[in-house]
Amino acid sequence: MMGLWRTPPKAQLPKMAMVVLLVLVLLCTNGVESRKAKNVDSFEYSAISCRAQSASLADFGGVGDGTTSNTKAFQAAIQHLSQYDSQGGSQLFVPAGKWLTGSFNLTSHFTLYLHKDAVLLASQDENEWPVIDPLPSYGRGRDTAGGRFISLIFGTNLTDVVVTGGNGTIDGQGELWWQKFHKGELKYTRPYLIEIMFSENIQISNLTLVNSPSWNVHPVYSSNVLVQGLTILAPVTSPNTDGINPDSCTNTRIEDCYIVSGDDCIAVKSGWDEYGIAFGMPTKALVIRRLTCISPFSAVIALGSEMSGGIQDVRAEDILAINTESGVRIKTAVGRGGFVKDIYVRGMTMKTMKYVFWIAGDYGSHADDGYDPNALPVIQNINYHDMVAENVTMAGKLGGITGDPFTGICISNVTITMAKKGKKVPWNCTDIAGISSGVVPQPCELLADQGPEKIGACNFPEESLPVDNMQLQLCSYRGKYL
Repeated sequence: MMGLWRTPPKAQLPKMAMVVLLVLVLLCTNGVESRKAKNVDSFEYSAISCRAQSASLADFGGVGDGTTSNTKAFQAAIQHLSQYDSQGGSQLFVPAGKWLTGSFNLTSHFTLYLHKDAVLLASQDENEWPVIDPLPSYGRGRDTAGGRFISLIFGTNLTDVVVTGGNGTIDGQGELWWQKFHKGELKYTRPYLIEIMFSENIQISNLTLVNSPSWNVHPVYSSNVLVQGLTILAPVTSPNTDGINPDSCTNTRIEDCYIVSGDDCIAVKSGWDEYGIAFGMPTKALVIRRLTCISPFSAVIALGSEMSGGIQDVRAEDILAINTESGVRIKTAVGRGGFVKDIYVRGMTMKTMKYVFWIAGDYGSHADDGYDPNALPVIQNINYHDMVAENVTMAGKLGGITGDPFTGICISNVTITMAKKGKKVPWNCTDIAGISSGVVPQPCELLADQGPEKIGACNFPEESLPVDNMQLQLCSYRGKYL
């Protein structure tokens, strides 16, 4: 019995010690990996709806190497997950990596979630971008008279859709498209990054969008839309890279976004000339708050120019504009028809601006020669309150249409500091009517000064809109690909 406990020969000690050490290393490593897996196989996020089913793009053959096309992987994943529409919905997780892809369509009761280190790279192969019909309220594409390339992330006739992430990135790789636009080589209108149409209950949030071929986010013919926490970046000289364009939408909330753009940071639209008039779907009940915009050649918020279906009840507040051409700009023309009315803006700070106020009734740019020259837009009840601007070239350029004056313009409690090389006459007003109070420099005579006692004349509705009642839930994902 004692022989079982005898000390092994010295020659065997190093060998046994190495075996023991290797076992200990493996045990420790497995423990670490287990703890890592336990910590990273789930995460939480806020959304309008949570989902019962989950999957990762990697489950469907996705390869995040930046060169392999994942178009079929996205399409297969969403097709598979669509079977859960009526069973609590589904979510598709995009892990860290660079995921090259062409266009893909969303489904209802669905969440697309991008990991913070996930980058969707838009394919530069036109074969991965199907061509679809022009929007009925436009009658043609924006770049060409024909159809348009479908958006990178697209959905139509959907309900309850979330596109979000941990600030993951969607890169439109727009340079190729911009060059084709400048060279006149486009056969169809350029694609957008995200377009959702004829849908309801939509959330687009917590993402970084860069280098879109054209517009970035385009909800159209939709209702109950929440756009929140987006960072949108494009070269300031890139063509038509609008940030967020709500178009013929009802109940839309845009908040906490940072946009650097080659065009308007936000452009509110509702159709083009006779096509928009016939379609007749206005954008109304729109909230914009806590927006930062840099756009040296365009507006912070543009109303129009495609506004032929009408724009009504827009409420914008807590806005910061830096090195931007204009603050809130209304763009329209003879032939547009439609209306822009009940617009309320307050709490806006502007630094280095060409114009603070700009209303243009001569914007032009028609869909075709079929517009009605007797279709005149109605512009009324436009309210600006509590605004500060510095280093401004021109305080206001407000031009209506002869025989169709723009009325009910109210500007109060606004202080504008002119640039050293600013216009000697800071205001230029024609074919408009309104009032002002507590505005520096003194506005034009068509904005009749009501005196300091009327400084609160330009009202801002205190009652909330239905879109403010959209609530977020704390949702979770559990999987193995993080």
